[in-house]
Amino acid sequence: MKTIALYSIKGGVGKTAACVNLAYLAAIGGVATLLCDLDPQGSSTFYFRIQPKPKYSSRKFLKGGKWLDKAIRGTDFQGLDLLPADLSYRNLDIQLNGFTKSRQRLRRLLESFKGRYGYVFLDCPPNITLVSENVFEAADAILVPLIPTTLSMLTYTKLYRFFEDTGLDRRKLHPFFSMVEPRKLMHRQTIQETIATKIHLMNTYIPYNADVEKMGFFRQPLMHYRPAAMAALAFAKLWKEIKTHIPEEKTNGS
Repeated sequence: MKTIALYSIKGGVGKTAACVNLAYLAAIGGVATLLCDLDPQGSSTFYFRIQPKPKYSSRKFLKGGKWLDKAIRGTDFQGLDLLPADLSYRNLDIQLNGFTKSRQRLRRLLESFKGRYGYVFLDCPPNITLVSENVFEAADAILVPLIPTTLSMLTYTKLYRFFEDTGLDRRKLHPFFSMVEPRKLMHRQTIQETIATKIHLMNTYIPYNADVEKMGFFRQPLMHYRPAAMAALAFAKLWKEIKTHIPEEKTNGS
């Protein structure tokens, strides 16, 4: 099982759209896939027309075991399940503090899915918190969407330094450009300057595309309702590139 996180310190960079579409691509590729929505805003949960079950909460999420199994919901797409978010997830940082080895709690929770899913995608809340540190420990790869602007690049620099300072594996970080508008001079210049720094940057970028914004209206992955859209083709290309870094694994459900 491979765990792939979509993470950014900064919000509004296309993180959830990427997570939803990449998870969809993994599932239609024939590998049992789980999308775990960790963001209390619940955007991934909304896109799949799903609500958490009554009385589900962050405390039950952290208990794991049967509580997780009961919370998982099937989506409209074969092979793709969702562990929905709940507004109570805003308290996860506080609740995690109550566990021994609190930074490893998420990894232990996800271990129960081995053999059941080939991929687990994590749609993560922004900022660096104890939840984020759990993600950094649990994920095999951390995909970091970056808008090609100065502030967005600054947040990546801070993330990279955090990994350095805390001894985390920097090889897990896979930044890629998102919401790119090639007509904007700043975007073109930032991309060129970033490539020149020789950071470990994914080759594929996701263009800004109004069809991505319409995901909130259709409440489906863009790859499903408009697979020929520019951004959809880019997501497909990005997924192909990701798989060269993270080979898929067979599961009981695949």
